Amino acid sequence: MELKQIFPISVQKSLPVNYERGLEEVRFRAGWPTELLYGDGNIRRLPKVTQREMIEMLNYISGYSLYALEEELRQGFLTMKGGHRIGICGRASRKSCNEISGIADISGMNIRIAHERKGCAAPLLPYLRNGNTIYNTLILAPPGVGKTTFLRDAIRLLSTGDDKQEGLKIGVVDERSEIAACYRGVPQNDLGPRADVLDNCPKERGMRMLLRTMSPQIIAVDELGQEEEFAAVYQILYSGIRILGTVHAKNVQELMVKPFLEALLAQKQIGRIVVLERGEEGRRLFRIYNEALERIC
Repeated sequence: MELKQIFPISVQKSLPVNYERGLEEVRFRAGWPTELLYGDGNIRRLPKVTQREMIEMLNYISGYSLYALEEELRQGFLTMKGGHRIGICGRASRKSCNEISGIADISGMNIRIAHERKGCAAPLLPYLRNGNTIYNTLILAPPGVGKTTFLRDAIRLLSTGDDKQEGLKIGVVDERSEIAACYRGVPQNDLGPRADVLDNCPKERGMRMLLRTMSPQIIAVDELGQEEEFAAVYQILYSGIRILGTVHAKNVQELMVKPFLEALLAQKQIGRIVVLERGEEGRRLFRIYNEALERIC
């Protein structure tokens, strides 16, 4: 499905030529202009959309079967073929005080554009490799900087290997279908020949399933954050498997105060920490730290 096909007709007619070049987000808010946000910081504004038009967009994306996407909607997002993730705002529907059943009365949508930037992680690999495997590695950045893009390419490069090293077996837990962009279980993004993807599965459960069933050398996972997820990471590390993951954090200092990471860092279990940041004109820059939190690149 081409991205613009889901937009209201008024927005489609206003799209500039090559509008997708450098595009990172498309934001819809009921009664306000549509915003195209680009990696270099530019914003292009297009016609307003109505709440009815946003609901029609969701119906089109789901093939008019929103009930089939109930679990994703409960979490506040949908994933399109191609890996684009659509965040949804509105009135939360509740089953109980602590359990959200879905989003109703939709007032806003944000489409985060998935990019395959092949080769972007290549400069990182010499620092991540440790003999015939890798160091346990976490990639840090705030939302929207490109953690998932770098993770995806690192998986592809490590899975493919090169003339000096055989590709590694990598188990990928893709809870929100953003890494592999699976369509009916088949990855649409290139993760290399030795990657096995567990799609639409909670991270904690998926990591343990891959550990038991797929004999991976590396387990890759996006956006670690919950206590139970780091409990699964502990199990992986003490099973001789390497972890390659991402975490929401702006810098090492923010990482150090995350409660479920303190023990891992204190025990020097994480051998490489990659901090991504956005440079001029949208360029991505990185800094790399070792297990002693000393900068090495």
